[in-house]
Amino acid sequence: MPDMSTNLSWLRRGVSEIFPDQAESKNADENLVQRLAQSDRPLRVKLGIDPTGSDLHLGHSIPVRKLRAFQDAGHTAVLIIGDFTARIGDPTGKSEVRRQLSEAEVNANAQTYLDQVRPILDFDTPGRLEIHYNSTWLSNLDLGKILELLSTMTVGQMLAKEGFAERYDKGNPIYLHEFLYPLMMGYDSVAIEADIELGGTDQKFNIAVGRDLQRHFRLRPQFGLLTPILLGTDGGQKMSKSLGNYVALSEDALTMYSKLEKTPDNLLPSYFELLTDLPLDQLPTNPREAQKKLALTVVTQYHGKAAAQQAQQDAIALIQGNTTKADAVPEFSLASIQFPAKLFFLVSASGLCKSSSEARRQIQGGAVRLDGEKVDTVDRVFTSPDELTGKVLQLGKNKFVRFTA
Repeated sequence: MPDMSTNLSWLRRGVSEIFPDQAESKNADENLVQRLAQSDRPLRVKLGIDPTGSDLHLGHSIPVRKLRAFQDAGHTAVLIIGDFTARIGDPTGKSEVRRQLSEAEVNANAQTYLDQVRPILDFDTPGRLEIHYNSTWLSNLDLGKILELLSTMTVGQMLAKEGFAERYDKGNPIYLHEFLYPLMMGYDSVAIEADIELGGTDQKFNIAVGRDLQRHFRLRPQFGLLTPILLGTDGGQKMSKSLGNYVALSEDALTMYSKLEKTPDNLLPSYFELLTDLPLDQLPTNPREAQKKLALTVVTQYHGKAAAQQAQQDAIALIQGNTTKADAVPEFSLASIQFPAKLFFLVSASGLCKSSSEARRQIQGGAVRLDGEKVDTVDRVFTSPDELTGKVLQLGKNKFVRFTA
């Protein structure tokens, strides 16, 4: 295993906080640098993901990329698929109880999550990745063990968790099963004997519970390593599918490229730091060139170099008419559209044509493209906004709109 004490730039990059972080201490339980330097084995680095939906976005990729950095440094990535905890759902930051998912929903989502993180993590090198489902141990906890877990925390401590105090003050219900979530997540760290746990800054409480439970069960406590919450492509709020300001890991190369080359100037430094491995002192100073480099680099990670270069060429082709920049393509919100919706209606509603009859004629004549591909089926049906969000609808050479949620 390489000596990790000599160069820790990979460790600190894109990290908001490491805790505990007693920089002057020689105690390997208080100083992660000392733990790295003194360990005679690869450290076990945990990341838990709850498959509560079908899509991951670039914000979710940040702790996964950090997990890959630990893999590349010679340590063992332990990916926990929270198939049991997902049935509750993390209450962090939620103003009301989350809908409980069925086992079938969770299992279907879990498979899509693994497919989406495959381009990031090393799945092939023996000993570098463990994948566990936390139902393996959580579903077997008896009442005695659950009571033991509950006895490690007070109601006051639990109400200090983000969101709980606010809900309590507002009189919004907090159900007892929600109190179990951080304890079950913490028990994951006990079950796999984690040395380090990764998570967003909103996960500090849950990760700290894991440390407490490890001490309770007489294990060496883990370190917490927190990564920032990524702002969305709107530059204002955190990246979220519900807000429409996201870039999904499963999106096609052109859609991903088109979204990223419009990244607001103020987000470029953080996007480069959190989403790429490029040296931060060697980036283009021209914002437009930086946008294109960011888009090309990120798309290459998920689709390969050839597909990324083709996406760049296709994006240029989409805007080569009377527009010269991707940010000149007007946007059309799908919020007012009732789905399912037919193609000819969308062409008309978006303003590319003055009427549905004109839209029909243009489609039949081969003048309509969706993300560069000709569409000539007048009655083609789109069942949900997810099929269109981020894509560019084109009429002829000079008319474009980009769909937004």
